[in-house]
Amino acid sequence: MVAMRMATPLLALRMGHSALHVGLLLAFFSLSQVFLSLPAGRFADRHGLQKPVRVAVVLAMAGALVSLLFPVFEWMCLSAMLMGAATGTASVALQRHVGRAARDSMELRRVFSWLALGPAFSNFFGAVVAGLLIDYGALLLPAWLDYPGFRAAFGFALLMPLLSVWCIAAVAELAPVEVPVGPQPSAWHLLRAAPMRRLLLVNWLLSSCWDVHTFVVPVIGHERELSASLIGTILGAFAVAAVAVRVLIPLTAAHIKEWHALTAAMLATGLLFAIYPFMQSPWTMGLCSVGLGVALGSVQPMIMSTLHQITPHAQHGQAIGLRMATINFSSVVMPLLFGTAGMVVGVSAVFWTVGTLVALGAHAAWRLRA
Repeated sequence: MVAMRMATPLLALRMGHSALHVGLLLAFFSLSQVFLSLPAGRFADRHGLQKPVRVAVVLAMAGALVSLLFPVFEWMCLSAMLMGAATGTASVALQRHVGRAARDSMELRRVFSWLALGPAFSNFFGAVVAGLLIDYGALLLPAWLDYPGFRAAFGFALLMPLLSVWCIAAVAELAPVEVPVGPQPSAWHLLRAAPMRRLLLVNWLLSSCWDVHTFVVPVIGHERELSASLIGTILGAFAVAAVAVRVLIPLTAAHIKEWHALTAAMLATGLLFAIYPFMQSPWTMGLCSVGLGVALGSVQPMIMSTLHQITPHAQHGQAIGLRMATINFSSVVMPLLFGTAGMVVGVSAVFWTVGTLVALGAHAAWRLRA
């Protein structure tokens, strides 16, 4: 999905589409997850890990194949929806499985940090490889194809999901959770708890920052005439930093409190968003990306650890689905707002507005200590 999220906006810009169209395209990566996350959570609660991941692989390959065969804006929107559905389905199943396998809160922080290395490494590997293929993929494909570099990147995205089936082949399913007899509460029932509402607010603000960075860097890079490889490297620097901080978290899990880490991440992100628009060179943009990678990379393990501590065991899948539906609803709306705002007031204002909101939202993270 990372490769697709980088290649499709750049291709849209290459075709002459506006920042608003790029925002619309990125929104489609999250649209399907808004509607499928809760059903995916219930599906994972019933079937465990293997079956949902296999369904996700089929969806992901279909999404990449559509853009490979038909590299036009409308078909890329369909690809984005399929790829988003695939990633959401797999993520819910993986997070549920790992959370149930942990024995206590310290182990929750550790295992979710290890699990979060996967997406963090993907953000580096997918962005850098896609950028290289866009710039040099024409050497691998016939010259008569239109957009050969982008088709090479889509071909890469088509093949990668197959590795997922191999990776989980030897993973044993956990014993099913015993569900009490009688009607079961819905996932929306979880919202009655104040800690859940605060956690979802914090998660929404921080995931919006991730969306801002993913959206703005290609747009700024295109405006400054940076190559796709260089844009991919800047995004990759963000991912490397996220990997590094997630490697450190398991080693220091006994000394970290979730609410403390989340508060610090929100304040640091607000500061970095304030200065990012002033960074003119690729080097300074890369340094800001590294800082954001450290701040935002520490978030998911803490969010997931807290989520599993405040949620009934029988509803872990649904709680993860609810979290994913909430943040992906934001990911549908926010890129459209980013695109509109970028056209009206410029992308710098997008950075400053979201940075202010996330800094103010640090109060909600602080209150999670209770």
